Amino acid sequence: MKTSAPTHRHLPGDLAVWFFIFAELAVFGILFIGFGVARSLDPDTFSAGRQVLHPWTGLINTIGLITASYLVAVAVHRLRHRQPGVTPLLWGAIAASSTYSFGKLWEYADLYSNGYNLGTDTFFMFYFFLTFFHFMHVVLGQIILVVLAMKVSRGEYNGDDMNGMESGASYWHMVDLVWLVLFPMLYVLA
Repeated sequence: MKTSAPTHRHLPGDLAVWFFIFAELAVFGILFIGFGVARSLDPDTFSAGRQVLHPWTGLINTIGLITASYLVAVAVHRLRHRQPGVTPLLWGAIAASSTYSFGKLWEYADLYSNGYNLGTDTFFMFYFFLTFFHFMHVVLGQIILVVLAMKVSRGEYNGDDMNGMESGASYWHMVDLVWLVLFPMLYVLA
C-alpha cells in the first residue's frame, strides 16, 4: 500500500502583503456597506443611476480581469514547476487587464461628457469613488505584474523562491475579487 507524503500548505507570498490585502478588503467592505445603506435609503436614485451605466463595458471589464487572473495563476503554477512561458503569460495578463483600464477610462469620459460626476447624486458619488479607488488598485496591480514579468525574464524569479511572485499574484487576485463584487453591485443590483 502506497502512502503519500504529507503536503505542507503555506500562505502564498509574504505575510505583510496579506496584512495589506486584508486592510484593503476592509476599506472596500466599509465602502460597500455605505453603498448598501445609501441604496436602501434612496432606491429610486440608485436605480436611475444604474440605468445610465454601460453594462456591456462592465461585462467586458469583468472578462478582462478574470482572464488576467487566470493567466497570473497559470504563470505562478508554471514558475513553481519550472515550466517555460511564464513571462508571456504575465504580459498577457497585463494586456487582458488593459481592457479594463481602457474600458473604465472610456466610461468615465462618456459619463462626464453627459454631465455625470461625483456631485450629480449619491449614486454617482459612490460610483465614481468606488470605481476610481478600484481603478487605482488595478493600475498598481498592473505595475506589479510588469515588475514580475521583468524579473522573471531576467531570471531573478526561477521557482526557487516563490515569495515575490506569490505576493504579486495574491494582490492581483484581490483586485479581481473586489471587481467581482463591484460589477454586480453597481451594474446589476443597484
